[in-house]
Amino acid sequence: MAAQVKVTFLGGLGEIGRNCAAVEIDERIMLIDCGLMFPDADMLGVDLVLPDFSYLHERADNIEGCIVTHGHEDHMGGLSFLLRDVSFPIIGSALTLALARNRIDEAGLLDKTEFIAVADNERRKFGPFDCEFIPVTHSVPHGFATAFHTPQGTIMHSGDFKLDLDPVDGRRTDLATMGAIARTEGIRLLLSDSTNACEHGHSRSETTVGKVLFDLFHANAGRRIITACFASHIHRVQQIADAAVSFDRIIATLGRSMQNNVRIAREMGLLNIPDSHLRDIKDVADLPPEKVCIISTGSQGEAMSALSLMAAGESRWLKLSEDDTVILSSHPIPGNETNVTKVLDGLARLGVEVVHSGIEDVHATGHAKAEELKTLLTVTEPAWFTPVHGEYRHLLAHAKLARNMGVAEKQVIICEDGDQLIIDDRGIRKGASVPAGYLYVDGSVVGDVGHGVLRDRKVLAEEGMVVVLVTIDIGNRTVVGAPEVVTRGWIQDSLANDLIEGCIAAVHLDVTAALERSAHSDIESMQKVVRSAAGRFVKKQTQRRPMIIPIVIET
Repeated sequence: MAAQVKVTFLGGLGEIGRNCAAVEIDERIMLIDCGLMFPDADMLGVDLVLPDFSYLHERADNIEGCIVTHGHEDHMGGLSFLLRDVSFPIIGSALTLALARNRIDEAGLLDKTEFIAVADNERRKFGPFDCEFIPVTHSVPHGFATAFHTPQGTIMHSGDFKLDLDPVDGRRTDLATMGAIARTEGIRLLLSDSTNACEHGHSRSETTVGKVLFDLFHANAGRRIITACFASHIHRVQQIADAAVSFDRIIATLGRSMQNNVRIAREMGLLNIPDSHLRDIKDVADLPPEKVCIISTGSQGEAMSALSLMAAGESRWLKLSEDDTVILSSHPIPGNETNVTKVLDGLARLGVEVVHSGIEDVHATGHAKAEELKTLLTVTEPAWFTPVHGEYRHLLAHAKLARNMGVAEKQVIICEDGDQLIIDDRGIRKGASVPAGYLYVDGSVVGDVGHGVLRDRKVLAEEGMVVVLVTIDIGNRTVVGAPEVVTRGWIQDSLANDLIEGCIAAVHLDVTAALERSAHSDIESMQKVVRSAAGRFVKKQTQRRPMIIPIVIET
């Protein structure tokens, strides 16, 4: 009987981001990615969202390593948080490791890990894990699909991918190798990217964006051009740079991550920008506008990003005007639409000419659409299938595609965060669930922000706060003086006096009655009386439910 294999999903199944899974053989664990998610609008004050790492903390000594499929934050951004408590090697392409190293170095955690670079089509063993790294095309170079050759057959994880037949660097998704594995040993389980499973047809080639960019540079020949894209999208940066060089423009990068990634990619020979066309951002302000191209961060409208500061007129490097053209070479990530719209509005107020994906084809997705997903299913012919990486509707759509492509109904298993697959001689089935909730990061604090804190923040943001201070003489069973009421965000100052006086009277009446009724009143019970009295009054008078904070002082 062959050894059992487990696959545990800690994030990325039911949302975009937090991608993290654990493959287990002989009680050893190999992680597939360790990503983060950016907060939704109702996660007030939260900076980042991580997977719940408790399952890994309990098995810290069993972690063999983490395979990072590619260099995006939703797949590697959680490493600098997990490494605070757990030590393990990180495995990936040289570029992916270089991008990950930056974040880990900033966190001061380089001593908690080692970086193991693997090459295209390399097959290596890490403890009980026999891993084969298969090239895939995505919106960051040098991503991998991973084939785990296990005692229970081959488990293939697609990573994020698309089938681009004409990629910028010529590195295509290696369907031939995947097909060869399928024809020889077979693929027991396929885990495949579901992000665009609801989108019909094929994704556009990245090279088509380059043609659009060239035309836009031509149309704006007399104007300064500012472009914004993901800092990790080295191929997009290359095509922007190619267009700029074609029109003899000087290129400057803006934003720390853009500057770092351009430097790394140039040092590794993955980005070709002639030295003669590259300047520091501080040296371009006095150049003629038609000679300048800025490549900036902030395409998702992130607060304090380079583009957001420019749109608000607060950039220390550039002041935008009606003589500038801004090209957003991206598409808003779900949840970022409001932030992007705010930036677009700010640019419009400055008179800037703005081009985005709703106007021109300045962006191409890095994720396979339905026809490409069907192609992968045809090539790999998996016996079992589980969709990964996507919201629940994406997972459902991908599961339907798999059934249509011939995977047996009972052998398509839809999982969510916290689910575990048991793979043994009898087949594949779901095992016990594990903790997989959201772990919130607020500033430098990780995990202390729970749903209760977020609920309080939501109430404070929407309804405001009423603080009621009451001093009581327990011995004489009386209220000392009049209660005091302080409010924030509840009612306008011009309307507050009468309401506050009414609230004071209501609280005084109820507390006095409570003191007279009971011979054994304590601070906690009096706080409940104050909260109840103030809450009833506020609700009746304003139909609002602000946070009531009772403070009872005993004399």
